[in-house]
Amino acid sequence: MASRPRLLGSPASIAVLILSFFQGSVCGITFTFTNRCPDTVWPGLLSGSGTPALETTGFALSPGQSRSLYAPQGWSGRFWGRSGCNFDSSGKGSCATGDCGSGEVECRGAGATPPATLAEFTLDGAGGKDFYDVSLVDGYNLPMLVQAAAPDCPDTGCLVDLNERCPDELRADDGRACRSACEAFGTPEYCCNGAYGNPNTCHPSQYSQLFKSACPKSYSYAYDDATSTFTCNHTDYTITFCPKSTPSSDNSKHSSRRPSHEQLEDSVWLASLKASSDARALTVAPWSASIVLQYVVAIAVVIALVGLEQPLFSLL
Repeated sequence: MASRPRLLGSPASIAVLILSFFQGSVCGITFTFTNRCPDTVWPGLLSGSGTPALETTGFALSPGQSRSLYAPQGWSGRFWGRSGCNFDSSGKGSCATGDCGSGEVECRGAGATPPATLAEFTLDGAGGKDFYDVSLVDGYNLPMLVQAAAPDCPDTGCLVDLNERCPDELRADDGRACRSACEAFGTPEYCCNGAYGNPNTCHPSQYSQLFKSACPKSYSYAYDDATSTFTCNHTDYTITFCPKSTPSSDNSKHSSRRPSHEQLEDSVWLASLKASSDARALTVAPWSASIVLQYVVAIAVVIALVGLEQPLFSLL
């Protein structure tokens, strides 16, 4: 009698393998970068200590273009946009603002040279929540908006072109960036170090207040946590550069036209963005349904494998 074919592993072990595969896809999240600036932006990416690097540490993003990257559970790090870059065909070069000093498109573990607008994330932090913010503590170079896919999570960012409002003493890179007071003057009271290294002695300066009035949801100085750090349950995020701009090639799913009335505050426009993003709940629900479907399929596969292993092979 011919030997009976055997499955590679028991149905139980195959079930664990299938479910582990699906569970792995559930744990991570997706960051989508969208460029609505009129010129190319080169996002830079820096993973936090003890967390794995993402699939790239820097890339080019043409006007209207988007790119998505997967981040594993527990990842932390920061993103920023580089502008005025000049890279040759081999990827060697540098940027006028936000340069990471690597001498190439990939930053390879190097952070942004101030001034640079930063988006900072810690996934699956305290209480299992994601923590995120947009920081101007290292200065400003590009407008940036962070949007969570979950409809009940707040947007944050700096939508204003601070380069137009930047005081002369903070102006950098021929007006293409605006330094923080710490970067410009280097004194303890501006850098919140030394005798000023705690929230009781380090207070907002006239310069950080200028940043805060223009971008009320962004970090303006080191101890600006209360109004600048946001949390969300596990979800995907979109980081948009120049969110007010509308390049002709832009087809971003998060694009939203700014109200034309010039007296509207940026917080009002953020609220209008939030209202429009509530429609994204329709994408969250199908995602949850698809996870349930994956588990149903996994169970069905296991049942089919058990059926194949016993009744069918018993005929051989």
